[in-house]
Amino acid sequence: MSFAAAPTRGGRWRWLAPTGAAALGALQTLAFVHTAWWPLPLLALAGLVALLDAAGPRRAALLGWCYGTAWLAAGTWWLFISMHRYGGLPAPLAGAAVFALSAALSLYLALACAAYARWRRGTGWDVALFSALWLLAELARGGLFTGFPWVAAGYALVDAPLAALAPWVGVYGMGAVMAALAAGLVLVLRATRGQAAVRGAALALALPLGLLLAAVAAPADFTRPTGRLQVALLQTNVAQDEKFSAERLPESLAWVARGLMQAEAELVVAPETAVPLLPGQLEEFAPGYWQQLQQHFASPSANGARAALVGVPLGDFDRGYTNSVAGLTAQAPGAPEYRYDKHHLVPFGEFIPTGFRWFTQMMNIPLGDFSRGGLQQPSFAVRGQRVAPNICYEDLFGEELAQRFADPATAPTVMANLSNIGWFGNTIAIPQHLSISRLRTLELQRPMLRATNTGATAVVDHRGQVTAQLAPHTRGVLNAVVQGREGLTPFARWAARFGLAPLLGLALLLGAAAVVAGRRRPGP
Repeated sequence: MSFAAAPTRGGRWRWLAPTGAAALGALQTLAFVHTAWWPLPLLALAGLVALLDAAGPRRAALLGWCYGTAWLAAGTWWLFISMHRYGGLPAPLAGAAVFALSAALSLYLALACAAYARWRRGTGWDVALFSALWLLAELARGGLFTGFPWVAAGYALVDAPLAALAPWVGVYGMGAVMAALAAGLVLVLRATRGQAAVRGAALALALPLGLLLAAVAAPADFTRPTGRLQVALLQTNVAQDEKFSAERLPESLAWVARGLMQAEAELVVAPETAVPLLPGQLEEFAPGYWQQLQQHFASPSANGARAALVGVPLGDFDRGYTNSVAGLTAQAPGAPEYRYDKHHLVPFGEFIPTGFRWFTQMMNIPLGDFSRGGLQQPSFAVRGQRVAPNICYEDLFGEELAQRFADPATAPTVMANLSNIGWFGNTIAIPQHLSISRLRTLELQRPMLRATNTGATAVVDHRGQVTAQLAPHTRGVLNAVVQGREGLTPFARWAARFGLAPLLGLALLLGAAAVVAGRRRPGP
């Protein structure tokens, strides 16, 4: 039995459908900021499936491209601010760059929609087909050419029932289940040709609904508590255009030093590039600054060991430099100072893609060609906890953070994200990034400390709940207690060993099964 809708013809509708697809793509981005609106992406995606059901492959590609381009442009428009206001790129060129990025990355979704229109048969297997193709498109956007998974579908679901699937299948798996639910919803609404059709549509929804209901009904803690840590998180609130200003630097450096040394905590964390100068530059500008910090944290305190994680660039212009986190604490004589070097660099902002130096030269980026750190770097030990830093953009890549969980004995008990979202002004980038960190805590069931320049500075527990937070765009210190965790989620186990390959294999297998089954049972 087929549930396929007959193609709709007419010049007016042919113009309205791409516009409608774009509107749906843009509208659903509201849920990436207002996470309580999580049904919106599900309904928007169902609307896209309904449009695809009346389209051939070429038109489906156009509809998917319009949906994806509007989705990404509405979700990442703040890139314009970093390029124009702070990078000095002319406004028309900055706007064109945001559109070009959104349009290029939406080609993956366009191909997925074209394939869906080519192979769908109006049967229950269409649910599996759409879910598999959606998953392939998201994996491609998140992994190819360094990846750009910002506003991946699952991030809108951090407060949805689907979040129960995070420790099992991660953010991309959540998005794939949502795609199956959207396609199944459309299939049920299309099933108007008798009871058998309704039964077939209902059966097509059984697997995604069964997975969701099982996860919600039996929430699992795969990890267990392993001690508490008193923390202090600094929010420096330095405007990006003042960060390297000779007039502002003395005051901001002094505030960071006071915050680090006066904090009454077992661990104090300062954000990405809280100290924005390379070691040689810092010694010329503020002689003895770093040595003072080292001496402070090397001395014992009345309450036991004191420790700090500080965002600072390390290296020099001749030998190369890294976007790093330095760890300060009492240690054995001659022991090397802890450092973490950012591994996943931001294209154009932190490294220059081949052939695009002309583009980056048009912008004013003081440090824009960093060296890359290793993927599996050790955690920072403090008071029995293993704190694993990651820097800004890196917490978009849960599969890379999971690499640090390969050995349960050395796996992090706490994660710490040091960020500078000041590049993007007072925009939706701040709550979006908080949702991303919350999703990481759900996948790995580890708390996340967030120390940022302009927000969101917060503590997120292993269930994805914000337990403490500073108001964005204010200067202050957030004092809190974090509960460390040990043990591994299913996601941590398979992602640490295989990366995203299991999801890729599942998408290919499910898609191939849907195509083969559809050929055996062609529609009318």
